[in-house]
Amino acid sequence: MNLANVFARINADIGEEISKGFQEKMIPSWLSFVTQFLALVVLLIVVFVFAYKPVKKMLSKRADYIEQNIHEAEAKNADAEVNQKQAEEMVLASKKEAAQIISNANQQIEVNRQEMIDETRQEIEKMKLQAEEDIARSRQEALDDIHHEMVEVALSASAEILKREVNNKDNERLAEEFVNNLK
Repeated sequence: MNLANVFARINADIGEEISKGFQEKMIPSWLSFVTQFLALVVLLIVVFVFAYKPVKKMLSKRADYIEQNIHEAEAKNADAEVNQKQAEEMVLASKKEAAQIISNANQQIEVNRQEMIDETRQEIEKMKLQAEEDIARSRQEALDDIHHEMVEVALSASAEILKREVNNKDNERLAEEFVNNLK
């Protein structure tokens, strides 16, 4: 026997043993198969009862919680939009009110300025009239003083001219006539 035949024979024996062990391992016995199948079914039932249902319940609660949060967030967003619109309207109203206040203040300033100008003009007019009255009174007083001085001068002159004393009544009458003739 040659070496090639020996190796072929050893390979055949090893291959036969390997394939026999492989067949035994790949195709189990019916009893082993039923036992493993029942163990799998029991394991699936235990997992379903103790893991699947609680996990499904927990996931359902989590989905409800997330959905509730989404609805709350949407409601809060809607409220925020309403509040933002109200705030914008309030700002716009405040700006309009401020513009109105400024306009009213400017109008009031103009009215006050015009009143002050009118009051100043009235004061000036009053002062002018007062000055004219003072001038007229001063003029009248000056005329009266001049008239009185002229009467005295006339009396003195008439006393010198006449060199005699005329009574006061005659003196005054003569002085008055003299002054009236001068006017």
